[in-house]
Parts: sequence; C-alpha cells; structure tokens
Amino acid sequence: MADKASTSKRLTVDRLLSKHGIASRSASQEWIRAGRVRINGRIIRDPATWVLWPRDAVSIDDRPIHDSVKRFILFHKPKGVITTHSDEKGRKTVFDELPADLGYMHAVGRLDQATSGLLLLTNDSSLSSYLTNPINKVRRTYLVSVRGAFTEAQAAEAVVGVVDAGERLQCHSVKVQKKSGRESHLEVVLTEGKNREIRRLFKALGHEVTRLRRVQYGPFKLEDLRLGAWREIPIEGVRKALSGG
Repeated sequence: MADKASTSKRLTVDRLLSKHGIASRSASQEWIRAGRVRINGRIIRDPATWVLWPRDAVSIDDRPIHDSVKRFILFHKPKGVITTHSDEKGRKTVFDELPADLGYMHAVGRLDQATSGLLLLTNDSSLSSYLTNPINKVRRTYLVSVRGAFTEAQAAEAVVGVVDAGERLQCHSVKVQKKSGRESHLEVVLTEGKNREIRRLFKALGHEVTRLRRVQYGPFKLEDLRLGAWREIPIEGVRKALSGG
C-alpha cells in the first residue's frame, strides 16, 4: 500500500481548506491571516503557503483537519433567496434555508435571486468542477416564461446566439411550448452557465423573462421535490449517474 508521502498532493493551504469542504476560499484566507491555521505545528499567515496533503499535518484552532465525508444535495431554491453564504445587504441566502449540520457546502453554479428551481450543493470540488466546466457541456434545463409571442425564428436565433457586452450568449435548444400575443412558455436548455444568460439573451431578442425555473441539471431532476426542500444523493450514486451507469 502506498504511504502518505508518495500519495500526497501539493496545493496551497487556502485551496486545501476549500477543496475539502471546510470553508469557502475567502473564509479560509481570513482564518489563515488571523493566525488560526497551523501546518506541522507552525502558525502560517499566508494563504498561498504550499502544503503536501495528507503528509503534512494541518490544524484549525489546534484541531486537526481530516478529509470530510463527501455529500451531494438537490435543493428546490425558492425565488427571492440568493446563492451565497452571506450577504452584506442582509438578504436571505439558500444556506439560511438548510440545516447547519449539513456542514460547509458550496453551490454548483448559481441561480439569481429571481430564479427558482433545482440547485445542486456539494462539498466535493471535483464534482462541481466537472458539472460547471463548459468543456463537458452538461445540460441545464429551464422552464421560461417571456412577454409577447416568441417565434420559431427567434428560437433558432437563440440557438445561434447573440453577443451582449462582448460575450456570446446562446442556448443549446429552445422549444416553444405555448405562445400568445401576451406571453410565451418555453423549454430552454443550456450547456454553459454564464451570468444571467437566459435573461440577457431573451432581452436581446426583445422579450422580457417573467418567470424562470430550472428543472434539471445533467441527470439530476427537480421532479416532485417541494419548494424549499432538499434531498441527498449518495456520492457514489452521483458518480454513477454522471457516468451514465
């Protein structure tokens, strides 16, 4: 069996704490600068200090850290809450809605304050990196309502894409489910999660988004998960689903 020295990986200490689901990168940096973190018994104050993990001993407030149990949560995000750990304006966050004993987790991508639906949360950075990396083209499905009659020609234009603020915005697919002169209902699939992409794209096409709800992310579906509720999937089940097993 390989020993710790031969299997250790070199990374910065702030990244180590974030990668292992102990705290966010920014919180980790604050802890380090405050002198709360030790490597091999020595207090360090530079977040960019290199560490060999798990060969080196790392502790926070004199408590050794260990690899955390990996967790993966499906959460039905309500409209009106934001996808951050804290907010300087005092707005409610998704983490206010979840039990504290879940431990530190981060969102896989974000949903803006006015968007509801499926939000994935995990403390496994390798999984979140896979799910958000544009090269993997993981599909996200949304149900979208817009003002006015949205045409098939505009759906084709949305797939080709438009340039907004120097950034190309486009959908993988758009299906017009229902339309009238007053409002249209669409199913929109993205393979990349740019900031407010759907709202910006449809505004550029002349339609204001009035309702936006994510119902699927990769193989994970919202289904009957009630608003504000969450469900955990065993990490091996997550990996199996992503591999198509």
